[in-house]
Amino acid sequence: MPWNLPLDPAGSPANELTAGQDGATIRRSVLPGGVRVLTEHMPGLRSATLGAWVGVGSRDETSGHFGSTHFLEHLLFKGTQRRTAMDIAEAFDAVGGEANAATGKEHTCYYARVLDSDLPMAVDVITDMVTSARLDEAELETERGVILEELAMNDDDPADVVHEEFAAAVLAGHALGRPIGGTPDTIRAVPRAAVWEHYQWHYRPETLVISAAGGVDHDALCAQVAQALTDGGWDLAAGASPRARRDSADITGVGEVGTELTVRRSVEQGNVIIGSTGLSATDDRRFVMSVLSAVLGGGMSSRLFQEIREKRGLAYSTYSFASGHGGIGTFGLYAGCAPAKIDEVSELMVVELEKLADSGITTSELARSIGQLSGGLVLGLEDSGSRMSRLGKADLVTGELLSVAESLERIRSVTAEEVQALAKDLADRPRSTVRVGPFGD
Repeated sequence: MPWNLPLDPAGSPANELTAGQDGATIRRSVLPGGVRVLTEHMPGLRSATLGAWVGVGSRDETSGHFGSTHFLEHLLFKGTQRRTAMDIAEAFDAVGGEANAATGKEHTCYYARVLDSDLPMAVDVITDMVTSARLDEAELETERGVILEELAMNDDDPADVVHEEFAAAVLAGHALGRPIGGTPDTIRAVPRAAVWEHYQWHYRPETLVISAAGGVDHDALCAQVAQALTDGGWDLAAGASPRARRDSADITGVGEVGTELTVRRSVEQGNVIIGSTGLSATDDRRFVMSVLSAVLGGGMSSRLFQEIREKRGLAYSTYSFASGHGGIGTFGLYAGCAPAKIDEVSELMVVELEKLADSGITTSELARSIGQLSGGLVLGLEDSGSRMSRLGKADLVTGELLSVAESLERIRSVTAEEVQALAKDLADRPRSTVRVGPFGD
């Protein structure tokens, strides 16, 4: 059975145990203050990956705070009350480790990979960053320029632009449609006071999930985390509960009208995405979506790849994708091709989706896609970083942690009829088309 992850008060439940993959042991505790700690001990591994997950992303920003989430991802590395930016960098360089962070639409993660013997240091530094960032005004202004350069770099990549504009088109009117990193205008405009308010409101014990995988001792990690958070000034009040997970109810009024958008860029190739709203992160059909996407555009044997690249030579890259969020998701078909071929390629992508909806998939396609997903799942969990991410996302997003065997069973239980039914659903939804390239007005 799936391991459900309830949001009960601190200490109830604590130290739950479950069998992981290859003899690994997974445990979960809720510390005072509502901090959740999940570990996967992987026998024989001399390294460990630690993640500090905060349940805040770009969708949580309010007017006047746009861009604050991405700003914080950068600024937490710029110094705390006890450490300078150089101290933070040297701490990991000195032990051959690495540290980084990632901002998403619904969460932010600060993570580090070190030798198991250096895990206490990683806990101390990462929690110090989370609890005690200074957000120095001078550092903020310096980093404002760095972020603007990052956004400019992304804007120079037409593939990034078409994905960003597609999300904005399909999710127009909702916070999820905003770019994760902010825009040049919002980054220039947001003041230090707004970033500080965003930090103080969202970086709290009840929003924090600590996950670690590799050579990690659960009880020792819990003690280290509790001490480090207390040293950082956080009040770990007994009996406090974790913040509730996002409402998984469908978001109405979003994606109900298809749009067409052309963004001009002086590049050699045209980029196009055609798609619609998809499934939420907790939709029961998400495993069906994985199989559908694998058949349609998930590899070299997929329909898009075979029809557009192999048979016709119209594109180098073409694929399908799906992303799920709280209450809604997106689904799209992508291709990059010569600008003169963009209409032909667009038509072929739509034809393949509609064929899937009308005629379904073959027995061999179903078997091949299930094998592809099953192998990818197991291979993807061969390192501590991916297992750390699996733990953190399970607690923040779905509220259940499936064993590898349970995940494989859900994939293998998908039927051809379910895939066709979902394809019909997606094909009937209002469709948006976004093109980026050297196109005229």
